[in-house]
Amino acid sequence: MNNFADIQKLLKSDLKKTDKVLIKRLSSNVALINQMSSYIINAGGKRLRPLLLLLCAKATGYQGNHHHLMAVVIELIHTATLLHDDIVDESATRRGKDTANEVWGNAASVLVGDFLYSRAFEMMVEPDSMRIMKILSKTTNSIAEGEVLQLLNCQNSELSEAEYFNVIERKTACLFQASTQIGGILSNADEKQELALRNYGLHLGNAFQIIDDALDYESDAQTMGKEVGDDLAEGKTTLPMICALSRTLGQEHELLKNAINNADNSKIDKIIKILDSVNAFEYTHNKAQESADLAKKSLAILEESDYKNALVLLCDLSLQRKS
Repeated sequence: MNNFADIQKLLKSDLKKTDKVLIKRLSSNVALINQMSSYIINAGGKRLRPLLLLLCAKATGYQGNHHHLMAVVIELIHTATLLHDDIVDESATRRGKDTANEVWGNAASVLVGDFLYSRAFEMMVEPDSMRIMKILSKTTNSIAEGEVLQLLNCQNSELSEAEYFNVIERKTACLFQASTQIGGILSNADEKQELALRNYGLHLGNAFQIIDDALDYESDAQTMGKEVGDDLAEGKTTLPMICALSRTLGQEHELLKNAINNADNSKIDKIIKILDSVNAFEYTHNKAQESADLAKKSLAILEESDYKNALVLLCDLSLQRKS
């Protein structure tokens, strides 16, 4: 097993069944909901979070069918957050395609996002697990808090690294964490295994978001499907900039500070050179590596299997992403 396609091949049957559930559960007698839902779900993406739930359920010996249902719940929650994110960020493209708000407007996007949330909550009761419902209720609340924190921290060049991690753990890592923990709960994994899966999801989610924030400066528009420096244009203070601000003085420091405070990416080429010159990208990647290593370490308690190997491989692949 060497790449993401190999992991998808391992789960081929489960992914096919999950897609069938997704298509069925998105059906509505409101035509616009069907139209927008189809557009959003088919817009690309690797559906990493539902895949994690499937892998964790399999890695701990699950034999039932509720993992397909819960994988869809996770995907619907994630998709709803993306719809709302694009409105807040005034994004016109995602993965190289027009965002739903660009095509149908903000009002329709907000309402369809609400539909996806409510449909997810309608589905999550079916395994009849109060623990799963509590986890997902808390997770959606945490995501909302993370988004509000990020909004409050926009154009704040004084944001600390600790505050940054608080945001990404709420905004991104908590849904990874919920996905992996629920996989263990479905299979009635013991307390230690469930905690291991929970920790794995948290650390992998952190690594994923850290790399995502680095790519906003390091990648290119064609590869990412959005413009380089979009985070900066939205006034977001991410780890590369936090590191660079701590390592610069004088004009360079003022340039970075003003760029964040004014949400100005007009000098993005110069900013990228400064980030590179103070090894901000190296620092950021090292932090992502630390999180990925912690994720791998969490899996030590699991029995050896192809599913466990796939979870380990995802830690490496998260660091090698280009988009």
